[in-house]
Amino acid sequence: MTQHRFLVVTYPAQGHINPSLQLAKRLIHTTGADVTFVTALSAHRRIGNNLNIPRGLTFAPFSDGYDDGYKAGDDAQHFQSELTRRGKQAITDLVVSSTSEGHPYTCIVYTLLLPWAADVASELHLPTALVWIQPATVFDIYYYYFNGYKDLIRNNTTANSDPSYAIEFPGLPLVLKSRDLPSFMMATNPYNFALPMFEEQFDKLGKESKPIILVNTFDALEPEALKAIDKYNLIGIGPLMPSAFLDGKDPSDKSFGGDLFQKSKDSAYMEWLNSKPKESVVYISFGSICLLSKIQMEEIAKGLLDSGRPFLWVITEKQKNGEGKEEKEEDKLSCREELEELGMIIPWCSQLQVLSNPSLGCFVTHCGWNSSLESLVSGVPAVAFPQWTDQCTNAKLIEDTWKTGVRVAPNEEGVVEGEELKRCLDLVMGSEEMRRNAKKWQDLAREAVSEGGSSDKNLKAFLDELA
Repeated sequence: MTQHRFLVVTYPAQGHINPSLQLAKRLIHTTGADVTFVTALSAHRRIGNNLNIPRGLTFAPFSDGYDDGYKAGDDAQHFQSELTRRGKQAITDLVVSSTSEGHPYTCIVYTLLLPWAADVASELHLPTALVWIQPATVFDIYYYYFNGYKDLIRNNTTANSDPSYAIEFPGLPLVLKSRDLPSFMMATNPYNFALPMFEEQFDKLGKESKPIILVNTFDALEPEALKAIDKYNLIGIGPLMPSAFLDGKDPSDKSFGGDLFQKSKDSAYMEWLNSKPKESVVYISFGSICLLSKIQMEEIAKGLLDSGRPFLWVITEKQKNGEGKEEKEEDKLSCREELEELGMIIPWCSQLQVLSNPSLGCFVTHCGWNSSLESLVSGVPAVAFPQWTDQCTNAKLIEDTWKTGVRVAPNEEGVVEGEELKRCLDLVMGSEEMRRNAKKWQDLAREAVSEGGSSDKNLKAFLDELA
């Protein structure tokens, strides 16, 4: 049997690092493979405080010139070009030196936004697999966008377009309105740097013969999306989550390990959760990147107070005061004292630990894919509150496909009012059907990664193909 040696190369962002680390652990546990984990130094410095590092996992960080991390105001194009140039060199050096030492790598696995990793692998004659850290449905939508649907989508997503316009894609059982599509595709999208990176990724994939896409999903969750496009080999290998919260194979595996933000050090929030009745608490978190406006924060606070339910709200330092600024008096929530009589506001937490607590009744989430999967695996229904990128599509899946939550409706200014949040909270917290659906997906997710489950078999089949 081939002794695999993998290079796992990941973009230096928390949403990429966490599933990649879990994949690295799973590759080691499945076959005894050696895995070298490669990312920028800025991200590596924040990895591992709580990471249970298995034997066979080593780290090879490289400097991308932004060793303190990319910050607001930095030149996005310069950052990408330096990440590309220095990343290519780092991977090349690793592969060449390992080969000369008699321990060659057998495969390069890389996350999206790093198409240059496939170029390096091709030059070094190594097989590759792309790790798609968004749902298979979103992969398919991007494929169709770059293969015949771009003009149709752009022409119907301008500022003056009909919001009821809907589109269907071959092989996908969804009717998607403009608000359901990945935000980078919109004619009104302000993030011009993003779409060309996806386009380059799909251009490179299009030149390969039946490229392998390892998707952080599982067969029962997206059966049609995994099979919609014949020219790619989409393989569901997820959910990529710590074993202790998923299949229990490794009880010591309790942390993703790639938390790039400081966690709340005390465990007061867990003690507080433990004191609450079953399925009574609302948990609110918008992830590591989203910055909400002061108006939106005030409306969320109003909705929570009107709801009257105990809540745990994560407001990171970045969300509180912006990037690297001190919090000003006018930025503080006007009703903070009143809020803290009803619930808790904390700067960060162990999200899986919170979601798996019996007191949790609902998750108000930005619908990042990792958070969406964590909600499903924990059996907690959601209030979908998407902001950008794939989150809009994920919210559609949560509400209409998996039926584990409801999506908020913003007003004409794009703000979700307190009254609307309260409406959604009342719906979700009072819905036995959503809770049953959430429990169903929880069971199916655990089944997928268990011995002989679909994700377990799919990963082993991928490894057999490599051999």
